Amino acid sequence: MRRTLYDPHEDMFALRAHGPLIRIEGNASDQMSTDYVWQAMGYDVVREILGDHENFTTRLRLTEAQPLSGEGVPVPPELAGQISIYDPPEHTRLRRMLTPEFTVRRIRRLEPAIEGIIEEHLDAMEAAGPPADLQVLFADPVGGEALCELLGVPRDDRSEFIRRVRQNVDLSRGYKARAADSAAFNRYLNALITRQRKAPDEGFLGTLVREHGERISDEELRGVCTALILGGVESVAGMIGFGVLALLDHPDQRRLLFASREEADRVVNELLRFLSAVQQPTPRMAVRDVVVGGQLIRAGEYVLCSILMANRDEGLTPDPHLLDANREQLPHVGFGHGIHHCVGAAVARAVLRIAYQALWRRFPGLSLAVPAEEVEFRNAFIDSPDRLPVTW
Repeated sequence: MRRTLYDPHEDMFALRAHGPLIRIEGNASDQMSTDYVWQAMGYDVVREILGDHENFTTRLRLTEAQPLSGEGVPVPPELAGQISIYDPPEHTRLRRMLTPEFTVRRIRRLEPAIEGIIEEHLDAMEAAGPPADLQVLFADPVGGEALCELLGVPRDDRSEFIRRVRQNVDLSRGYKARAADSAAFNRYLNALITRQRKAPDEGFLGTLVREHGERISDEELRGVCTALILGGVESVAGMIGFGVLALLDHPDQRRLLFASREEADRVVNELLRFLSAVQQPTPRMAVRDVVVGGQLIRAGEYVLCSILMANRDEGLTPDPHLLDANREQLPHVGFGHGIHHCVGAAVARAVLRIAYQALWRRFPGLSLAVPAEEVEFRNAFIDSPDRLPVTW
């Protein structure tokens, strides 16, 4: 979806003028291979749909003959472990395995390594001297290496590994090129999983192997890693750069980063709401006729949920188009909602807080080296600056 820097594009406001849940015909419907889809933009309807796993599924319906309910329908082997398309009870089984790896205690244990990664790339940015590209020299490598640290990807492999990930999600590249990178990415994951099966370490993968053994298959391990990496690397990197851009434009909010740990967490939470860099989660399909917001969604119809528009709804908060970390902490849907709420949300929040604080400690005079309107964004699944020239 298009946007105007921080804000939704005016076309989105024109659509929402017709209601919080509207039927769309045309290109969006063609892409979903169905007669029409629904676009949810109001906070209440988006939260209701995302939270209703009994009436809506994220599972792909590959053929018309396939039943709407996911019960008894096996997940395609190539998508094993990608928890975002699982329904209960398989979703519940996998989620229970993953959740203990994202406790506050385990994330705190990861923080020193994240701090080291951040300082290393601040050193590189300082050595490059101003003007420097913050997105390329800092945000991108920090976002990628933080996830590699979590998964246990060896340091020597990280640069090539992250390059493959980024090429895989670069929508400006052709399908064949992206498919080749995806195949290389999967080969590496297979080798990493084999090593962890033989000698599990203390990292995410090693812990899953050690604690769950054969109860989680190699295919599921690969799918879990793929979902975390493809969803996490770009979203964290994008939010670092996009968040810096917003904080440069809102110095009063930037100062709150150093007021207290609680205030810094509030700044991160508000940036996640305000920017909503992941504009749209996996589409939902109704598995039975259901009424939402006074509209009848029939079984088999798809709903696209706009995270950005939901988080900018006055039903969520007054003055939603202002960046204000002093407002009451909000239950926004920046990380989704319901059973598919992002399992790595706490890790992402920690990386963002540490990155923003460390950046301004190192460069208190940080400023843009170009006008904000000249910052270009990537053609990718996540809204992220492509280049972010800064000086100090």
